[in-house]
Amino acid sequence: MKTNKEHLVMMSVQASVDHPTMSGSGYRVGYDGYGRITMATGGIVYNYKIGDCCMGIEGDHIEPGVSMKNPNERENKAFLAFSCIGNKAKIISGEAKGRCGYVTGKHGGIDHVMAYFDRKTLEMMTCDDKILVQACGLGLKLLNHREIQVMNIDPELLDKLDITEEQDGIHVPVAACVPAHLMGSGLGSSEMMLGDYDIMTQDKEANKLHGIDKLRFGDLVAVMDHDNHNGPHYLKGAISIGVVVHSDSFTSGHGPGLTIILTSREATIHPVLDSNANIANYLNIK
Repeated sequence: MKTNKEHLVMMSVQASVDHPTMSGSGYRVGYDGYGRITMATGGIVYNYKIGDCCMGIEGDHIEPGVSMKNPNERENKAFLAFSCIGNKAKIISGEAKGRCGYVTGKHGGIDHVMAYFDRKTLEMMTCDDKILVQACGLGLKLLNHREIQVMNIDPELLDKLDITEEQDGIHVPVAACVPAHLMGSGLGSSEMMLGDYDIMTQDKEANKLHGIDKLRFGDLVAVMDHDNHNGPHYLKGAISIGVVVHSDSFTSGHGPGLTIILTSREATIHPVLDSNANIANYLNIK
């Protein structure tokens, strides 16, 4: 695909590992009315990474790998907006200084950017460590498909996604296709470059029917009849492609989060089911 990647800016943005937080008694009330104290967002997650199943985890909105945030609110907005999935992330302090990984997603509300580092690196890290991201991707365009908006993805990763161009548009490998009515938390946002929105998972039959019960961190997922140019909303015939960035949730209206990378108001994005459609495979993460 022909893009404008040679005109994009690469800029440093920086954050720290964001320690998990808890408010009040720590109980979260689920869709079933029960309160639970559970692990959730933030910190360093050692045993779940890109490519692992994001369902059935004993936690809520678990972010695989390292959760990053800049303590300055304005700087963190830039960190969220500029960071793109696939960007190089380099640790610049502590025992793991100099070791590198990749940005793997953004999580709205908690305003985190997540990154993958190998297990050895994670074991060396602490919640005091700082990470520098070589942000690149903002402004990326498909020059022969101007109706398709690209966001939140590194141009080099986009080139690796096995997307093919046909007369009817682009054909994109995805692990699952989700109908519009299953999208929940995050609807009403004015943009999709500062986070994600969730697939609702409270209907177990729907999860099984659409393959949601088998979703993995890093899976590419098609959202049918949803436009994301200026925030997510229903539009018949539109289609959006997102990457799974956090785990399932027991909270009403929530579930695995998608950071959007492609969206079109027209029927010019065509999802092709492919069980290998996961960024771990494109980034050679084992």
